Amino acid sequence: MSPVPSLRLGVNIDHVATVRQARGTAYPDPVDAALQAAAAGADGITLHLREDRRHIQDHDLERLLSLCPVPINLEMALTEEMLRIACKARPQQVCLVPEKRQERTTEGGLDVAGQRQLIADACLRLRDAGIAVSLFIDPDLPQLEASAGLAPNLEINTGAYAEANTGASQAQQLSKITRFAAAALASAFEVHAGHGLNTDNVAPIAAITAIVELNIGHALIARALFLGLPGAIAELRQVMQQARR
Repeated sequence: MSPVPSLRLGVNIDHVATVRQARGTAYPDPVDAALQAAAAGADGITLHLREDRRHIQDHDLERLLSLCPVPINLEMALTEEMLRIACKARPQQVCLVPEKRQERTTEGGLDVAGQRQLIADACLRLRDAGIAVSLFIDPDLPQLEASAGLAPNLEINTGAYAEANTGASQAQQLSKITRFAAAALASAFEVHAGHGLNTDNVAPIAAITAIVELNIGHALIARALFLGLPGAIAELRQVMQQARR
């Protein structure tokens, strides 16, 4: 029997910046949060530079890339502005996500099937800049088929699973994610997952061995208000590790 692959944790620091931007102060500093998360065992740092700059700012990305000891995963919309920023900054990974100004947070996955050529061109441009690319998509097989050959990584949108309000609907979403993750792995993608995950719902996702990375932010930052960021990371990691075993 082959060994179970380890499960990485990417800590999303967006909502540290949300608190900062609410008052327009210099604190709390998301870069300080990223450094603390890395020291507490985060395998990577995720941040979403949105077009409206509602939380993360350009200077946050610049400082992170010069200071952070773990890989940076930049979430961004597929726009010319963001492509220019990414190709200049060269984070270790870019995760392409859909973006709407009116949404509170990302509401769904990329429609790769509907805009494959546009996404293919962006992936090629990022790859030529030396950046690994991940596509944030819903666990729908047509989207997986459309993604073939575009990028090395896929991040499964776990939002529908996290938002399921009955045990039956959550089990249905979990089954869908499990099948999709296996199909993505069989198609030679490295499989990541995230959106809406917390200590109460992460275990079944962490138990899916095809998934090798989880990106979690809002729940971690909320929990850190009570435990501190290292404590919140330790608590989440314990749940993830128990589920993986």
